[in-house]
Amino acid sequence: MTSTLTAKTLEVCGDCQVRTIKEAVALAEERDTVLIKKGTYYEYNILIDKPLTLLGQGYPVIDGQLKGEIIRITADNVTVDGLFLINVGTSYTEDYAAIRVVKSENFLIQNLVLEKLFFGIYLEKSNHGKVFHNKIVGNAVHEHSSGNGIQLWYSHNIEVENNIITKVRDGIYLEFANHCKIKNNTSANNLRYGLHFMFSNDDLYQENVFENNGAGVAVMFSKRIKMLNNTFRNNWGTASYGLLLKEINDAEILGNTFHKNTVGISIEGANRINYIHNDFSNNGWAIKVRGACYANQFTKNNFLHNSFDVAYNSKLNDNGFDQNYWSEYTGYDLNEDGLGDVAYRPVKLFSYLVNQTPETIILMRSLFINIMDFSEKVSPIFTPDNLLDHQPLMQRLE
Repeated sequence: MTSTLTAKTLEVCGDCQVRTIKEAVALAEERDTVLIKKGTYYEYNILIDKPLTLLGQGYPVIDGQLKGEIIRITADNVTVDGLFLINVGTSYTEDYAAIRVVKSENFLIQNLVLEKLFFGIYLEKSNHGKVFHNKIVGNAVHEHSSGNGIQLWYSHNIEVENNIITKVRDGIYLEFANHCKIKNNTSANNLRYGLHFMFSNDDLYQENVFENNGAGVAVMFSKRIKMLNNTFRNNWGTASYGLLLKEINDAEILGNTFHKNTVGISIEGANRINYIHNDFSNNGWAIKVRGACYANQFTKNNFLHNSFDVAYNSKLNDNGFDQNYWSEYTGYDLNEDGLGDVAYRPVKLFSYLVNQTPETIILMRSLFINIMDFSEKVSPIFTPDNLLDHQPLMQRLE
């Protein structure tokens, strides 16, 4: 209370008594506000090592002149708000960032515009912070010479919300980051992944849009993940997918939209996951199961006009498909309970052949392939004989 009452504001501008941000930070005392007025400031390696608020007025530009990092935060209780940061240095030995937060608690990074960057916002061993309402625009061309938009490393209880990230390597990257919330972000047109995380448990990803990224979204080696109401669309390419799940256990994939991806969800080594109320529409493969996937449940999802609804590379199946809507289902409902009276087999022999020999895709929709798929449906030999939706829905779920 006392420190709040005695806090003061230091103004920075070309005509002010204090003309550089570094000088203002040095003069400021704990809990002070450094008010940066509109203008361009050619500064880099600005160190904030005390609790401060760095506040821009009229979006002042801080130009790092491609010489290195622009702002580094090493104190608790720091706020950075309303700045335009450009020209972060590029290095093959240092991960230069527009803003790096190191071993900090209770920080707030908001309302920033970052352009011409290497890494955007980099959190390192920092906890209980928020990255809110920032716009990050990179100019990534090659993976080895570009960084990530928002990166969390050994950082926990972080909220990343309402950000726009584009034209970087990975839009949002997490490693060893637990109990984080990633909400309402748009990550599009990035070189590699819209979202990429590994070894990060108990995280929530909600209402984000991942669009037109090089390889889609990759989720690896994590537990108890919740992905709710996200949109994965237009992630096209020979090695692309909406969502890759690898070594994921005890997760929930609910209410998501997968539209026009090469593969909607590619699954490998993922167990005890509930897939409920998701829409898979106009994908190459809606779901591609690569093996070692057990006790997963696919319930009340819509499969609409995908080239292949489900693909397996094994005859074994330990996953359940129940009451999904399949646009290719041609069964009937005599008792009018909304459920098909004939079970639906979503795995086609042709999808198995394409997995083994991708060049056979040229035969798709030929009469020979249709006859072959029908024969496999009647008497399964190559596809899992117990992979059936015994109660397919007759109408699409809204």
